[in-house]
Amino acid sequence: MPKNNAAGILGTGAYLPEKILTNQDLEKMVETSDDWIVSRTGIRERRISGEGEASSDLAYFAAKKALESAGILAEQIDLIIVATITPDTSFPSTANVLQDRLGAKRAASFDLAAACSGFLYGVATASQFIENGLYRYALVVGVECLSKIVDWSDRNTCVLFGDGAGAAVLGPVKLGSGFLSFELGSDGSGGELLKLPAGGSRLPASAETIANKQHFLYMSGSDVFKFAVRVMGSSAEAAIEKAGLTKDDIDFLVPHQANIRIIDSAVKRLGLTKDKVVVNLDRYGNMSAASIPVALDEAVRNGKINDGDHLVLVGFGGGLTWGAAVLKWSTKEKD
Repeated sequence: MPKNNAAGILGTGAYLPEKILTNQDLEKMVETSDDWIVSRTGIRERRISGEGEASSDLAYFAAKKALESAGILAEQIDLIIVATITPDTSFPSTANVLQDRLGAKRAASFDLAAACSGFLYGVATASQFIENGLYRYALVVGVECLSKIVDWSDRNTCVLFGDGAGAAVLGPVKLGSGFLSFELGSDGSGGELLKLPAGGSRLPASAETIANKQHFLYMSGSDVFKFAVRVMGSSAEAAIEKAGLTKDDIDFLVPHQANIRIIDSAVKRLGLTKDKVVVNLDRYGNMSAASIPVALDEAVRNGKINDGDHLVLVGFGGGLTWGAAVLKWSTKEKD
């Protein structure tokens, strides 16, 4: 069905906590080494939120930068979606907290949980409201405080994750620009491979769940790696085809920053050169839902991305979930 409106990204923003945790720091905490971490993941350091610093705090600063970048006031925002698996509380939603703190009084708001694919699920959802004319402006934030749910004695997981927030303001752009296609998917049969076991209605918090460390993130690394290598390339290819483009049309790939080997496999499958790939994994590690919007914001602010460029955003996460989006970059709002 032809679209009456097109939704695009009018502005981006990001926020990273001040504290830096290096691989050398981790060598003092668990049995690991800088060489081992870098060779297997590509990560050299990550950001860690401070004591008392929550996801809504990170989201607020990223959102403020995105609003400033877009030239939009908080009072103009119609919808706020926060993609996170580390909300401040189960309820109220982190999006509700953010809405109040921003003063976005007219905005509907809710959280969305799709793990590392969350930002893509968020922009796919928000774009529909804009394309059908129900709303004009939407704020989508990917934010995580994964340091709060990582077992710092588990060397297999604690070396991978970091905290951060990335945000985007969506609004109407000229037809033919903005988001051209989405490819979203899930496979619940793999849900046990990456999860937070306790704290929900299945396993409520108890002395036993705490003693068994079931409130920490669990991941079957080798299985998730195989899944990621498969879906990163295939979902990106599907989104490109849906957009009516070819691999040769793609100017930049903005992938989820989980593991450099996974990124390299997608780059090879798409036939891209490394200068067309946005990577900040070495400095921030895996920030789950925040990874893609933070990388996108850095590329925009560094002047890499220009009007008319074709971008592919692609990621995978717990659930299992995956997603890809193709957009023709334009921050010029449609009248």
